[in-house]
Amino acid sequence: MIKAIISGTGLYTPPATISNDELIATFNQYVDLHNAEHADAIARGEHLAMEHSSSAFIEKASGIKRRHVIDKEGILDPTRMKPNIPDRANDQPSVQCDMAVAACREALQQAGKTADDVDAVIVACSNLQRAYPAVSIEVQSALGVQGFAYDMNVACSSATFGLQAAVNSVENGTARAVLVVSPEICSGHLNFGERNSHFIFGDACTAILVEREDAVAPAVGFEILGTNLKTLYSNAIRNNFGFLNRADDSGIGQPDKLFVQQGRKVFKEVSPLVADTIQNHLQSLGLTPDQLRRMWLHQANLNMNHLIARRVLGRDATEDEAPVILDEYANTSSAGSIIAFHLNKDDLVSGDVGVICSFGAGYSIGSVVVRRR
Repeated sequence: MIKAIISGTGLYTPPATISNDELIATFNQYVDLHNAEHADAIARGEHLAMEHSSSAFIEKASGIKRRHVIDKEGILDPTRMKPNIPDRANDQPSVQCDMAVAACREALQQAGKTADDVDAVIVACSNLQRAYPAVSIEVQSALGVQGFAYDMNVACSSATFGLQAAVNSVENGTARAVLVVSPEICSGHLNFGERNSHFIFGDACTAILVEREDAVAPAVGFEILGTNLKTLYSNAIRNNFGFLNRADDSGIGQPDKLFVQQGRKVFKEVSPLVADTIQNHLQSLGLTPDQLRRMWLHQANLNMNHLIARRVLGRDATEDEAPVILDEYANTSSAGSIIAFHLNKDDLVSGDVGVICSFGAGYSIGSVVVRRR
């Protein structure tokens, strides 16, 4: 039987950062401009006045302190409130391709492999900058990988769903090695004028190399013990942007064409579902929660992660057991759990067991149980 191994990971982090204080200063300026523009309607009770926010509110609600972004100036312009990411010519690498190549090269270097050792590329992320040709095929070409490539989208669970697809390809002999890469430009679909969500997302890209066991040196990497996926349809997290938008003029530019969510509903419904999924997955593998050395959870909300970890372990988890990168990166959609894994895996010793778990819109949940070789 062929076993699949995670032999390398990579991370691309945009150099620009935005602190909570910077974001709030811009948001409050935007609020003042908005309220001044609609002052008469607000006075007549026909339009709701927007409220200022604060850095303390953001940190208490989410645990986020700052985020990395592709473009800072456009987001911090109160008359624009969105990143400035110019289109590139068709003969130039796309933004997502550039991010992906950087992360993939680090993963290959960490594994001691080259593009010649890879047979497939899966680009798995929440938003793709075009419908076709597939971004994955562009990344494949840029890296010089032979074989095949495809895009997939399962929102914040894209990377773990992509991991299962990679495992399947390796274990059934379709590919010797697969790169799963998640170029997340979350700032592009975030409504920076919405008080309850303008602070949530950041930008980043992760890459994971999955190889067959006999191609990886002993004691290197993590054996993938099992993957488990779950989906349950919900409208609580949604983005209605798509190619049919132009077919209905009334919807163009409406808030639902950006990220929208019912935060409290998501918290109450998803947290127990994730905890149950992890527990059931461990049980199916003959493992118990007390055998978990580490949980690399999706980085969306600190309070949510605390609750999930507590339900899985039956007690509060230490930061060593459930590391947090949310404060530095914010929510990077599918990249979040992989960033946590990338930055907090090297101290594990042979035999240590951990779970990479993501969850988000769909609802979708991906659980990947690994063991240090």
